[in-house]
Amino acid sequence: MSDWCTDVLIHIDEELDDANIHDIERDVSMIDGVYSACVHERARHLMLVDYDPETVETLELLGPVQNRGLHGELVGL
Repeated sequence: MSDWCTDVLIHIDEELDDANIHDIERDVSMIDGVYSACVHERARHLMLVDYDPETVETLELLGPVQNRGLHGELVGL
């Protein structure tokens, strides 16, 4: 990974329980090039992802959301 880090916000359209939210956080954080993925407890439909843009393409970050049949968008691009 490079020394450069950026972040993006993922908006998840569906309401999820704790288990599903934590599973998605884990799946996103395991993508090569992702430093962290965190859903705020008061804004459970928003996930902040810190990542290395030289290692991972931004659209790849939606994969774990879409693989579960959920809908999400990247915010702030």
